[in-house]
Formats: sequence, structure tokens, C-alpha cells
Amino acid sequence: MKHVFISIINFNNSASTIECLNSLEKMISKNFKTTVVIIDNASKEKFKVQNSKFKVHEEKIIRNEENLGFSGGHNVAIREAMNLEADYVLILNNDTIVDKMLVEELLHTAQMDRNIGIVVPKMYFAKGHEFHKDRYKKHDLGKVIWYAGGITDWDNVINYHRGVDEVDKGQYEQIQRADFASGACMLVKREVFEKAGLFDEMYFLYYEDSDFCERVKRSGYSILYSPKAYLWHKNAESTGLGSSLQDYYITRNRMLFGFRYAPLRSKLALLKESASILAWGRPWQKRGILDFYLARFGRGSYKI
Repeated sequence: MKHVFISIINFNNSASTIECLNSLEKMISKNFKTTVVIIDNASKEKFKVQNSKFKVHEEKIIRNEENLGFSGGHNVAIREAMNLEADYVLILNNDTIVDKMLVEELLHTAQMDRNIGIVVPKMYFAKGHEFHKDRYKKHDLGKVIWYAGGITDWDNVINYHRGVDEVDKGQYEQIQRADFASGACMLVKREVFEKAGLFDEMYFLYYEDSDFCERVKRSGYSILYSPKAYLWHKNAESTGLGSSLQDYYITRNRMLFGFRYAPLRSKLALLKESASILAWGRPWQKRGILDFYLARFGRGSYKI
């Protein structure tokens, strides 16, 4: 029986974390056992599970005394998983609600070939969290795609979610390779961490999943999108869509990611773009560019 270790980060959002845990409780687990670890990333109030009725898995809370971000927070859990010799680690956002067959389907795909390192599910917008709330009919809500595989545009150093904003009508039902797996949910084989390393804590938040996926592929593993596994995502609930936090970390970390992995012509384009941002960008975009050039990584200048 496979052991799946589930890592969830909580940061000042206990309600969503509890809702995510409640959805995990409905999970079908005949062919695997699970350990759930909630990493409380120095929330103002310590996270507690009240009236827990978990039956299908063990659960544990690890509290960090400082906010280690997405990368550092999950790394704490990944090290715990490796100590327990778990077969797989499921990286899961706390602002998700999972289908009861999520892990079963992810595992099924992961075991199709020994070179599969990461499997990622189809992800829908949770109702009311769509980018374009007035675009859809009521019966479409809950079936609007957020991620159906990842595509990397190296010319512009941008990652795209295949199918985003489309209503699911069965158009993405084939298992296929993805350029990157979203950190909102990815099932990772333990040996992948042993060979490719953990999340890079220089990123703190955003693009750490893309960086990790590049190292995974360069270690000889593939990333697969598995459409029969799915969940619902409350997009940007924790960070705020278009927020100053996103401006800072996405701007800075896209530069870091691009200068590590992009072709030369794209690096030159990033240099030119960074000059434009310094001249005309929003305040925290400017700070992100400045901190990139000053090598201020990790949490950087942004105060969370």
C-alpha cells in the first residue's frame, strides 16, 4: 500500500484550511494511506483543528515561528515526509476543495511509467472565484477551468494555464505532458526530491513551482496532467488577485526564473522590460526589479 504524505500551508486562513481538510476526509483511500501535515506559517493565531473526525488519514500540525513562504513552508513538510519514507508527497493549497477520487486518480497516473515524476490534476475555479464572474451561466459555475495542463512560453518567460476561463465540455480529457505543474496541487514521487532537490527558498512565493519543475525535467522525469483527478480552487484567496504582494514577488521571481532557464534572447528581452518597469511600473513592481538586481531574495523587501 502506497503512503501519500499531504502538505498544506496555513497562513491566517483557518476557515479555508478546515474546508480543505473536510474535503480530504471524504477521500476514497482503499489503495493508499495518507498522512496530512498542516504547516502553520507563523499565523497570528495558532492553527487548531476543532472537532476533527478524520478517519482516513493521520494528521499533524507543525507551527513555524516565522513565515517561510510557500517554498520554505512546504520544505518543512517534505523533509518530514522523507523521514517517514513516504512514497509520494501531495503539495496542496489550503484554498482548494478536492474531489474524493483526487489522490486515487493521481496515483493511478503516476504509476503508469517509472519516469513519471509529477502528476497534476485538472483544477476548476471554485464558484464565485472566477476571473470573469459575469461571463458564465449559473449551471457553468464549478466547471470553469483554472488549469488543464501548463505551457511555458520561453519567448516571453510566461507560464500559461491551458484551458483557463473555459467551461469544461470534455475538451481536455487526455492524459498528456505538461511543461509545468501548478503548486496549487501536485503529486510528487519521493525520489524526485532526492534527485532534483526541494523547493528553492530564494523564491519565497511564486515561480518556485516552475523552478522545481525545470529541475525535475532536467533530472529525467516527466510531468503529466491527469484529467480524471480534479479539485476546485479559490483563486488568489490568500494573496489577493492583482495585489501589491503579487506585483512584488511575481515581478522579482520571474526575473530570477528567466535568468536561470530562459534562452539568451529572452534574457535580453527581460533586461529591456525591467528598465521599462523601473521607469513606469507600479511601486511594488519597481521594488521587485530593484531587489532582483540587488540580490534580495527570500522574503525580500515585502512585509507580510
